[in-house]
Amino acid sequence: MGRKKYNWKARNVAEVEVDNSATKKIPIDIKYRENKYDSCNALVLPNEKRKTKRKVEKITATRLLSKKRRKQLEKVIEKKKKKLHRTELLQELEKVQVPQEELKQYVSLTSVQTKGLKRQFREDKLPTKEHKVNLDNQSEDDAPEVSINAIKGSKKRRLAILEEQKAKDAVSDPNVIGFDELSDSESESNPENDKDEEEENAGETASSEETKQTEENGDISSKKNNTDSTTENIVKEERKSVDNQVTPSKESSETPRLMEKKPTTFVILERKPEIQAARLKLPVVAEEQVIVEAINENPVVIITGETGSGKTTQVPQFLYEAGYAKDRLIGITEPRRVAAISMSKRVTEEMNLTEREVSYLIRFEGNVTSETRVKFMTDGVLLKEIQSDFLLTKYSVIILDEAHERSVYTDILIGLLSRIVPLRNKRKDPLKLVIMSATLRVEEFVENSKLFKTKPPVLTVESRQFPVTIHFNKKTSINYVSDALKKAIKIHTRLPDGGILIFLTGQQEVNFIVRKLRKTFSTRNKKKTANTKESSQKTDDSLRETEDTENKNDNSNESDNNDDDDDDDDFRCKEAIRYNKLRQKKKIQFPDINLDDYSVIPADDTYEDLIGAEDDEEVQLDEDEDEDDDMVDLKACVNAQPLWVLPLYSLLPSHKQARVFEPPPEGHRLCVVATNVAETSLTIPNIKYVVDCGRCKTRMYDKVTGVSTYKICYTSKASANQRAGRAGRTGPGHCYRLYSSAVFNDQFEQFSQSEIQRKPVDDLLLQMKVMNIDKVVNFPFPTPPDIVQLQMAEKRLTILGALQQFRFNKESSYNAKVTPLGRSIAAFPVAPRYGKMLALSHQHYLLEYTVCMVAALSVQEVLMEAFEMDGNSRNKWLRMRRFWAGTGNNLLLGDPMVLIRAIGGAEYAGAKGKLLRFCEEHGLRHKAVVEIRKLRQQLTNEINLNIQNLNLVINPEMKPPIDTEAKLLRQIVLAGMADQVARKVMPDEVNEDQDKAKWKYAYKTTDMEDPVFMHSSCVLRKTCPEWVVYQEIYETNKMYMRGVTAIEPEWLPKFAPSLCHLGEPLTDPPPRYDPETGRVMCSMTGTFGRPGWKLPVMDVEYPLSVDGVKWFACFFLEGKVCPKLKQFVSSLLSTPQSINKTWAKLIPRTQEMTQLLLSRGIMSKEKLLETWKEDKSFLLSAYQKWLPESAHGHVTVIWPPV
Repeated sequence: MGRKKYNWKARNVAEVEVDNSATKKIPIDIKYRENKYDSCNALVLPNEKRKTKRKVEKITATRLLSKKRRKQLEKVIEKKKKKLHRTELLQELEKVQVPQEELKQYVSLTSVQTKGLKRQFREDKLPTKEHKVNLDNQSEDDAPEVSINAIKGSKKRRLAILEEQKAKDAVSDPNVIGFDELSDSESESNPENDKDEEEENAGETASSEETKQTEENGDISSKKNNTDSTTENIVKEERKSVDNQVTPSKESSETPRLMEKKPTTFVILERKPEIQAARLKLPVVAEEQVIVEAINENPVVIITGETGSGKTTQVPQFLYEAGYAKDRLIGITEPRRVAAISMSKRVTEEMNLTEREVSYLIRFEGNVTSETRVKFMTDGVLLKEIQSDFLLTKYSVIILDEAHERSVYTDILIGLLSRIVPLRNKRKDPLKLVIMSATLRVEEFVENSKLFKTKPPVLTVESRQFPVTIHFNKKTSINYVSDALKKAIKIHTRLPDGGILIFLTGQQEVNFIVRKLRKTFSTRNKKKTANTKESSQKTDDSLRETEDTENKNDNSNESDNNDDDDDDDDFRCKEAIRYNKLRQKKKIQFPDINLDDYSVIPADDTYEDLIGAEDDEEVQLDEDEDEDDDMVDLKACVNAQPLWVLPLYSLLPSHKQARVFEPPPEGHRLCVVATNVAETSLTIPNIKYVVDCGRCKTRMYDKVTGVSTYKICYTSKASANQRAGRAGRTGPGHCYRLYSSAVFNDQFEQFSQSEIQRKPVDDLLLQMKVMNIDKVVNFPFPTPPDIVQLQMAEKRLTILGALQQFRFNKESSYNAKVTPLGRSIAAFPVAPRYGKMLALSHQHYLLEYTVCMVAALSVQEVLMEAFEMDGNSRNKWLRMRRFWAGTGNNLLLGDPMVLIRAIGGAEYAGAKGKLLRFCEEHGLRHKAVVEIRKLRQQLTNEINLNIQNLNLVINPEMKPPIDTEAKLLRQIVLAGMADQVARKVMPDEVNEDQDKAKWKYAYKTTDMEDPVFMHSSCVLRKTCPEWVVYQEIYETNKMYMRGVTAIEPEWLPKFAPSLCHLGEPLTDPPPRYDPETGRVMCSMTGTFGRPGWKLPVMDVEYPLSVDGVKWFACFFLEGKVCPKLKQFVSSLLSTPQSINKTWAKLIPRTQEMTQLLLSRGIMSKEKLLETWKEDKSFLLSAYQKWLPESAHGHVTVIWPPV
């Protein structure tokens, strides 16, 4: 054991820092200075002792935290965490915070609640008014001394008096700026004050209110008046926003808009008393102030309301009376021409003005004058006006009606106007936009941030709707036409008076039902039978039951009831069938048929209605049609009330469409059989019963192949509700749906698909490109079209030459620029392919024929189908059409030639006043012929405006084109339909495993694998040319081509170069020079389109290349390009053909001439002459090298050799 703490410093090993600065001062030899070491000086010691420094580790003792200190630190940490989460908390509070505008509408409790008895008694004992008068009127010297401290509560009263005096002094002080009395909203905004401040303010309020008490007969009455006035203002403000369904944005609530103050204007209209009384019954009239104020305060307003609320006729009148038509026009767009005409006439009558002030303008007619103030038009007309006047400077308000139908033009207009309205506002020239919809489907307008940056207000107008009882069938029948007929007969014979509206899909079905009902319930068929008493008794019973049912359902809105009457005998069908069989057993004889009882079924508004009977695709009538006839004959014996049956569809003439608005003859019940035209656009009066088949005819369009077909499918739930609402316009009604409730719930879509997604967008795409909207994919559509639609539309327009060539990639897709040809095409109000035909027709003076042909091709169903008629008429029509087709190139022109001859004959007959008779005899649809004439007139006017000194007119004695002109017309048709080429399938091309009968007379197109055929009515059906172009393809039981024209395959490289893939020029036969065109021609072969159809050997222009330039140089040296150089051919140093040899590039003179021509891209005489105008010595030196020096001077004298 050692001693304690013995030698503890030595035993304590401590770290020491040594200072080596003295060692560094030792001198070292020069050669060792780099290594810092010298072996000779290894033992040399520094002259001073090195300094050392001991390292001492500092040990810090941690103090133990007491509980109190720990709690303090935890509170600090908790505060820091709260500060970190404060932003999130504020954001959450902002979401539930009441907007400032809404907060202003509430009444503060401080202005409503009572003071309380204690404060009231205390204030009553205080002579506040005396002190206030003394302070105001007496000077300081004369003022009596008041012992304030001797009274309890004197401090509060003294402070109240002093504060009131200070406030008055501050208001009167000129040095104080911006001091004003607190408004109600400011006082209400800070309700949470300290207790002392509340008492002081209470005293101050008490003094002021007691002062008012003597002037206004008491405090309570003054407070009541103030409260009433405040409440009245709040009610007014609430009425402005009661129908606003869109929550205002944060920006609008924080930064209120400063509205420009304008004087109120009111234009007085002297309406007739009966019209004014009828207007007051409309629901929209009650909302006039709300609508006008919303339009005044917002650039865009959306108004929704069921059809029949009066918004279409009344909103323009509201704006007219508000002064919007004082300096500019009020424009209203309608999706249908029928609605534009009828609404214009109705508004003219209601406003008691003339057609000069309230006018309409549709595609082919109008009565707009310089005095027009209210203008109804179709949406396509307004779109054309935007092209010439983008900002619509003539209008103060644009109203887009029936926006729920989502037509293509309406969608485009909404997108354009969403940009035009802000531009007009920036220029201090505001334009108001009002979008009116019959349904509540406005989310696509409101929620679309691309369309409207700030959400527009939505005003909902309650419709004048009576309760409608809805009856569903227990099962859904396929033969809905027969069901509709039975239901209409049952309604007419059993139910009380009231108009009947039947919804069907097409014109053929409408005419069938009209003919059957007219035959059954005509005034001439009132015959008494033995069953009259029995049927009348049943009718009376059913009337009583119906009246009881209506009385029960008057207070209900809509109720879905299964139609229990479907289990009835359906007018004793079984008895009718049994009666028919017994009658046949008793006596078998042929019926006497009176042809006068049968009327011709007019052509449908769609082609597929007419060919449905042939193709078995359309709705066919019941197979037991004879049984239905017997049933109708049986019921016709009943002495029933006559039925006034009227058809309604789009192709019906305007004067016949207007008949549905007229009252029926006395003693008749109105029955309208309509397509979906009557769904929203028109309101037919006195309709009580609606029969809804639940179907609609929709045109389906293939986005890639372009094949269109009409299919009958279920309508949407929104459309079904629109149809049902037609029964509740004038009183309680009933809607009979010919389908089950399960089908309605499961198979009906909520809304119909917008039209822009169901049709090609070629014309709209071109119009938008012309308006410099290059990136159409970024356009703010309410419902954007599919990307495939835009892609295929740009592809077709590029093939037509309307857009520049582009490659499909991410950078250049959907961004093609419009060409000069495309701008010319867009000037015509027809499809782009027809516009190209018109643009090319001026070259050979074919405009007269092309205008007639394009107008006829643009109108659907000019020729009635022959199979609808009897044998004699059918054969007569077919013979006449074959005669119109002619022979030679006229026959190869095909269906367009038939249309040219038919329209020419109709014009000639129309000049003599025999147009209607001519149309009936030759199977032409009269309305289509009239529409073609209007379109011809419009196209003629457009062409005369664009081409000066042309003086194109519509000649009623236009002669048919001769053979040469027909050949040129075939080429024009090919130029417009270059992407719609079909080739006949040859028998050797059909595989053995394929059905040869299926491919007989078949054609194949470039985009489809399935065969297509010519229709039996086509005049080229017998000739069957190998190559044809078609107007369109439609599908029924087969694919059929419409508007067929024969072409020559040699024309394809010229009129459809982008679809031709040509090979190398052939050496046999060798290229040649064409002196007429001044170009080098060669023979080539190639393929056409995606299928790679082989083209025959064709004589085409030599493509620009090195070999082509050499051939042009060869012909130039031979003197074929410039005849003056033929005299030097014999003097050339080598033959001109040597320039095409493989070794020619080794000769400098051949290389120089080739390079000069190739650098300028010269391969034609025209291009060479243009170059000589700029540089007369061009090609002189190169040509002189081919001649001896003795001929150089002569060549210089004649150069250029023109």
